[in-house]
Amino acid sequence: MDRLTALAQAEGLRHRAQVEILFVCVHNSGRSQIAAALARTFGGAAVRVRTAGSTPAPRINHRVAEALRRRDLPLLREFPKPLTDEIVRASDVIVTMGCGDACPILPGRQYLDWDVPDPASLSDPEIDEIIDHLEQRVRDLLRTLVTPS
Repeated sequence: MDRLTALAQAEGLRHRAQVEILFVCVHNSGRSQIAAALARTFGGAAVRVRTAGSTPAPRINHRVAEALRRRDLPLLREFPKPLTDEIVRASDVIVTMGCGDACPILPGRQYLDWDVPDPASLSDPEIDEIIDHLEQRVRDLLRTLVTPS
């Protein structure tokens, strides 16, 4: 369903009421999911957040999910998804984290590349550090995108 919505938006068939942010990492099971949970929490209704992976994992990293739960940061009904052209075309801002050249570059989009370690083999305290780091990056990004009401 999200892919169809993205296609409709990319084709101009659906009105955009929010800033569209896409977080991309290799497996879409750690970094991008953390950033998405933070952006949804702090951006509220002003943003629409999507995630994707250049090589999606079968499921979200359970230790990442647990770390987010400890902080009351909801994952919603997330699962790792492939990076598709429609999702990129529907996005205003694309934030990549370690996926290299897998993300197509399209005109009119803002691209950011955040150097964030993959939490897959890290300890729980290291995952917490990644969440802290991404929280600051997401808050800074939202300040540039969302006008306070």
